[in-house]
Amino acid sequence: MAFYFALTRWTLFDSTFVGLDNFRDFLAEQNLRIGFQNTIVYAVVTSGLKVVLGLLLGVLLTSRLRLRGFLRSVVFFPVLVSTVAVGITFSVLLKPDTGLVDKALALVGVDGRDWLGDAATALLSVALVDVWKGVGLATVIYIAGILSIPPDYYQAVAVDGGNAWHRFRHITLPLSWPATYSVIILSFIGGLRSFDLIWTMTRGGPGFTSDTIASIIYKQYQAGFFGLSTAGNVLLFLVVTAIVVPLNHYLGKRQVAA
Repeated sequence: MAFYFALTRWTLFDSTFVGLDNFRDFLAEQNLRIGFQNTIVYAVVTSGLKVVLGLLLGVLLTSRLRLRGFLRSVVFFPVLVSTVAVGITFSVLLKPDTGLVDKALALVGVDGRDWLGDAATALLSVALVDVWKGVGLATVIYIAGILSIPPDYYQAVAVDGGNAWHRFRHITLPLSWPATYSVIILSFIGGLRSFDLIWTMTRGGPGFTSDTIASIIYKQYQAGFFGLSTAGNVLLFLVVTAIVVPLNHYLGKRQVAA
């Protein structure tokens, strides 16, 4: 239905077929280049950090650590919280001068800044909040992957005189590749489609500097251009497919080789 309505100007009660006009108008959107660039950067940063931090936390939380079960719950807890609630909370924490982040930095003699109101830091600030919220899921996937590795491999490394680094480098890292594969695909798709956290924290601002494709689509919908926003959604679907299918194929080949 979305593919059909992308070719129309529609309201709740009627629709008029306009062919490819919506796609042409959406591609002519002046902020689309910035939105596309921000979408790619956001997806790469968030998925990359989730892979690295998820792996490190997975290794830590499968070690012989006291309060291991409690710490697993703490790491996973942000995943359960509403994304909109997280966005509102961090919008308050990141307020210039009065926010808790700037106050904490002032205690150590560091000048704070308007994290969400500065074009240089707005998108990165939202990305880091996204990582904080989503790294718990990546960690759980890594914990499952690491616990599935037969302990005989680690015993063999110990017999050969290997240390913790050797166990990580030669056993944990390569044999947890299926978990890495899953985290990359899920995080990257989520990053490309991300909207709610960005909209809650910055509305795509300041100006249009933190707009993504999804937020541009929503602005068209707010303005009443329903056919145009539907065309944008179809284009976003095609972009995600064009990026993720080859990525999935490449990572899948590596997984088979491993």
